[in-house]
Amino acid sequence: MTEDAVVDVPDRDLLTIGAFAARARLSAKALRLYDRLGLLAPAHVDEATGYRYYRAGQVERARLVAMLRRLDMPLARIAEVVAAGDGPAAAELLGAYWADVEARVAGQRTLAAYLRGRLSGRSSEMYGTFTVETVETPAQVVITEKRHTLADELPAWIGAALGRLEEAARECGGVAGVPYVAYYSDVSMESDGPAEACVPVADEAAARAWAERRGRAWETAVRAEPAGRLAYTRITKAQVAYPQILAAFEAVEEWMAAQGLTATGPGRELYFADWAAAGAEDPVCDVAFPVG
Repeated sequence: MTEDAVVDVPDRDLLTIGAFAARARLSAKALRLYDRLGLLAPAHVDEATGYRYYRAGQVERARLVAMLRRLDMPLARIAEVVAAGDGPAAAELLGAYWADVEARVAGQRTLAAYLRGRLSGRSSEMYGTFTVETVETPAQVVITEKRHTLADELPAWIGAALGRLEEAARECGGVAGVPYVAYYSDVSMESDGPAEACVPVADEAAARAWAERRGRAWETAVRAEPAGRLAYTRITKAQVAYPQILAAFEAVEEWMAAQGLTATGPGRELYFADWAAAGAEDPVCDVAFPVG
């Protein structure tokens, strides 16, 4: 006799797995999987036969689990949503997950376009999607933190390093410009830079005192930068992901060559927006080169 055959139910409020599966419009196989994954436990399991029994009130939870799995939601996050029950908390968890999905898809869409251009030999056409301009920049003093890092470690380091420097800027007269990251050599899965996080500050004397106290622990430094000019293109949060951001750097370099301009310093990413609050398609970063 199989588990979903007609059997004597131990409690008239309980449903066999077959009856419950029919109500939930799911298969008995799916229900066994949900039980094994800890997402939907039976209301009762017969010790002698191992048969599973469910209550009618579990139908909505079973359907919810099935729909969340259709969104490719990881099991741990499904468990969080169903544990939150019906209401704003569960809706907020689902919204956060879907925002992550949309950000990932936007990044993949940009990457696919980048790779399509490369593979088809239409790089110049691809670069034409970026608008490159120049802007004059004032003289400024920056506090910096430098590190050798590979591409997969880079996003976490950028966030942490800029956070540390912005915190330190409070001791140096406050943040006085757009934070940026400069690249002195290629950063990829094989090459580790180095990269340098930089935050402009208002008080040079205070900045130098800060750097002296800080010592060499984080490879910190203070640098006075003269006024100059940047060639730059503005990109969205989705376009910041590696390797699709390379297309933006290449577009600026191609434009500079066409204009007869030469880079006078390392390429950089200027982060002018609130990263956490920005959506995938919101502009957050200028990819730039100082030019002469």
